[in-house]
Parts: sequence; structure tokens; C-alpha cells
Amino acid sequence: MAKDRKKKEEKPKKSDFKSFLKKRAPIYLALIAMFVIFVVPELTKSSLESSLPELSSEEQQVVDVLMGYNGPNESGLTVMEAISDKIAEEYPDEKIFDNKKTTVDLTVSNIDAEKYQVILNFESHKGEMNYDWNVDTTSGEIVSNNSESKYIIERVDFWD
Repeated sequence: MAKDRKKKEEKPKKSDFKSFLKKRAPIYLALIAMFVIFVVPELTKSSLESSLPELSSEEQQVVDVLMGYNGPNESGLTVMEAISDKIAEEYPDEKIFDNKKTTVDLTVSNIDAEKYQVILNFESHKGEMNYDWNVDTTSGEIVSNNSESKYIIERVDFWD
């Protein structure tokens, strides 16, 4: 009988960790909510660069030469930035890369030993933009094959 009384009299010990969490749970929930609201959308933001298809290493080198081109004076604006700006101008209030109807197609074909043709087709629910360049990987020379791609190269070349 004495043993039964001792068991009844002893209260179960509180877990220090449980009490710590109970006191601070609203703070942790608020921090998690702020993370989900502000940080996650920025991390999952789509862009032209993330929409480009996977390429072989040789094709990726050609695309890197083209997209990294920043003019004869190395003005700072690259072809990638100029195309992204053009898309942003066309679709100012939309998250166009999150739209399911938006597709970005990139084709790299070999013309000569060191010359390649790069075709970038951007298609959305409102229209499409087609860019066509010839890229010489040894000299870094880029030649436009249509008016849209010529506009991009001129914008990069004469950027202030």
C-alpha cells in the first residue's frame, strides 16, 4: 500500500523540451510563415535562363558564347539580359515563365568547324518571338539572321 501512495504522489516530470516549444511555438510558426510567404516565391521564380532546355556540353559552350556576349565595348548588357528585358517589355504585368502555355525552344546546329547556328523560339499565349544567330566560337563573332535578333545585338552593342 505504501508503494501505491508513492506512485500516486509522484507527478510525471515535465519535459523541458516540450515546455520550451510550447512557449515559443507562435514565434516559430510566424517565422516559418514569413519564410514561406517571402523567400520561397523568390527561390522558385522562373526566368529565361531557367527555361532553356538541357544541351550537350559543346552546344552549351556555343550558347554561353552567345548569351554572354556584351558588345564590342563590353558595355555590361548581355544578350541574355537583353532578351529577358524584351520579354519583360512585352509582358509587363505577367509572370510569363510560370504560364503553362509558355515554351522556350533552343536549337544549336553546326554550320562549319567552328560556326554554329543558334535559334531561340519563345512562344507564349499572346504570340512568339524568334531569334536566329550565327556564332563563331573561335572569334566570338555573332551575326544576326533576322530582324529580332539584329535588334538584340544592336541593343547590346550600343548600350550605355
